[in-house]
Amino acid sequence: MIRKCFFFAVMLLPAISASFAQPIPRPEYPTPQMVRSEWLNLNGVWEFTETDDDDAVFLEEKSYPDKIIVPFCRESKLSGLERKGFIKNVWYRRTFELPSDWKSPRTLIHVGASDYKTGVWVNGQPVGQHIGGSASFAYDITKYLTKGENTLVIHAFDDTRSGLQPLGKQASSLESQGCVYTRTTGIWQTVWLEGVGSSYIMDYKLESDPDNSRVLIQAEVSGPSRGLTIKADAYAAGKLVGSATTPADWRDNYLVINLSKKHLWSVDDPYLYTLKFTLMRGKQVVDKLNSYFGLRKVSIQGAAILINDKPVFQRLVLDQGYYPDGIWTAPTDDALRHDIEMSQAAGFNGARLHQKVFDPRYHYWADKLGYITWGEYPNWGLNYSNPFVNLNVVDEWVQVVRRDRNHPSIVGWCPFNESNDAAVALQNSVVNITRAVDPSRPIIDSSGWTHGIPDPEVLDAHDYDQNPVTFRGRWVDAFAGESGGLPKRYGTSKLRALQPFFVSEYGGTHWELSGGGWGYGSTPKDLDEFYTRYKGLADALLDSTHFGFCYTQLTDVEQEHNGIYTYDRKPKFDIAKIKKINARKAAYEKNPPINVSEKVTDDEWDVLVGAFQDTSRAAWRYTLDKPADNWMNAGFNDESWLVGYGAFGKRPGWEQYVSTPWTTKDIWLRQDFEVGNANIKDAMLAIHYDDETQVYLNGECIWQGSGWSDGYVGMNVTSAVKKALKPGRNTIAVHCWQDWGGQYIDLALLVKK
Repeated sequence: MIRKCFFFAVMLLPAISASFAQPIPRPEYPTPQMVRSEWLNLNGVWEFTETDDDDAVFLEEKSYPDKIIVPFCRESKLSGLERKGFIKNVWYRRTFELPSDWKSPRTLIHVGASDYKTGVWVNGQPVGQHIGGSASFAYDITKYLTKGENTLVIHAFDDTRSGLQPLGKQASSLESQGCVYTRTTGIWQTVWLEGVGSSYIMDYKLESDPDNSRVLIQAEVSGPSRGLTIKADAYAAGKLVGSATTPADWRDNYLVINLSKKHLWSVDDPYLYTLKFTLMRGKQVVDKLNSYFGLRKVSIQGAAILINDKPVFQRLVLDQGYYPDGIWTAPTDDALRHDIEMSQAAGFNGARLHQKVFDPRYHYWADKLGYITWGEYPNWGLNYSNPFVNLNVVDEWVQVVRRDRNHPSIVGWCPFNESNDAAVALQNSVVNITRAVDPSRPIIDSSGWTHGIPDPEVLDAHDYDQNPVTFRGRWVDAFAGESGGLPKRYGTSKLRALQPFFVSEYGGTHWELSGGGWGYGSTPKDLDEFYTRYKGLADALLDSTHFGFCYTQLTDVEQEHNGIYTYDRKPKFDIAKIKKINARKAAYEKNPPINVSEKVTDDEWDVLVGAFQDTSRAAWRYTLDKPADNWMNAGFNDESWLVGYGAFGKRPGWEQYVSTPWTTKDIWLRQDFEVGNANIKDAMLAIHYDDETQVYLNGECIWQGSGWSDGYVGMNVTSAVKKALKPGRNTIAVHCWQDWGGQYIDLALLVKK
């Protein structure tokens, strides 16, 4: 009934008064891990105005021309405005009165999120300014308040075309296109007041220690700390199971709660303890804070990521967190929960939270429902060549990590997505800072593309190949079997070997219900073909040694129609079939790659064709101009081609390997070599490629790769080489072509007899 009343109110928006009693949208407590008894939700009807004049200030105006429903952005239907054009400045105003029974001596104003640069005034006085469109922020407004009615004004500056702001998937063009969508300007999460003590618990960091049945807490106190003590109590099913007390002194307050009952959190059993903080001065209670926690740890052993020492295969789905009526803001708390339940119904046990910082209520439901996630920052839109962006990104990302680090459902961080070479310095700094702020989780520096961190913990790749056979060739048949792994002289493979690895975007298969959209690859001719393709791609990753996969995506978003569900959350497929495919036991769960050091070996291989690291390497014939169609065949006349040694290319971080510069779009390579005995047991390509590459032996394609590798990787080509190799003279031929960013090609052909 409340939802119906709310939509009716939006329809009548032009006629309503700001003081008219409205059902409050998003009325639930905004931060379930930091709950206090006194709070006031300020969502609902606000006065509103907007302008492109950066010098205009709207503090003393008698009236604003428009009204808006907070916390929904002006671009959304639920705001009542649905204005999608560019605007740089938005102003909000409303009045409020503190409840008559309010006992708290101090009052904070919280803004869940506002995009991008936000200022707050109370009764005409500036109280704070926040930079960043994703992190929550709060200010103490106690000294600005008066008895009775108070006036609150919020201004947000948002310039999506500047290159100085992170946008995530917000379009910098007027219309949505490709994989970027409707913008979010200004307030997009709950605005609320909170009553706190004269001294209060401002923040805390919780480290779960299942091995010793305890939790370690570092609590921070704001306000005078003389004579204060902090007590933390843990409850299981309403029964006290652990307690700790310590004198309170600013922010270095450590508590260790030993638990008499050990109940682990997992995707199958997401058990949560209740946690209660009490701040006292003598016998006087100064502040109370209620929370919860899950007893779980994340660890890396070999190439495996373990959750409470168990190899949980991470069946992830890409979730962009967009809603048809609310854009970045879910229309209800139930909608947040429903998205997770839809995903679980399809056989996924978690999500990459993609190019958006999600609502704390979403993380709460993930904690409750046993749904693992990777937190991400909306880095798209940044001009990394301008150092002005660096400090703002670092500051806001730290705020995000601090806000969300106590959620057991978050098992990793991935601050950047598909960034370019110019981002590497910033990425490396963000990774190192994240490790300091939260050492309990693995971190991917940038998903999919430019990995620049010198000591990666986890690595990944994106691959939208729609052919299950070639897809399997890269991710299952890649060399890592009984005959040994990549020789050490090529360096540890950055894509697989000693680090956990997964394909963090794949699939995205186009399937149309409403028309006018796009997806990856050719559209299957019918549902049977879709299920066959879906199963072939998923099986390849379930059969690999990777710790998980991430399918693109949970729902369609605007013009991108490759979801398991439609944009309005209707199933596009037989969800039971999808679940059956996703949920079958993975090779990783049967035999996790915990002991993998032997996979990178110095086993003796015969070098038929050498790479940069091989003393026996020979020169290549190469051309930058498209050759005749039979260029890959033995006997082709390549005398007019240029001569050079590998590696070829121009790629940051690999300059010391490049012997022959290559900066054009395509390069074709040929090399002849002699073989006495063509009877072989195993064959491997040790190859570093950027981008798409095809390798031929005597005119037969023995391997092809899409995307790129971030280092030398071993590819099993035994079957193909056995068919193509012959005694005497042989010809290896390579075509590599460049998309954008760095470019590189070098390889060795190795065999065992």
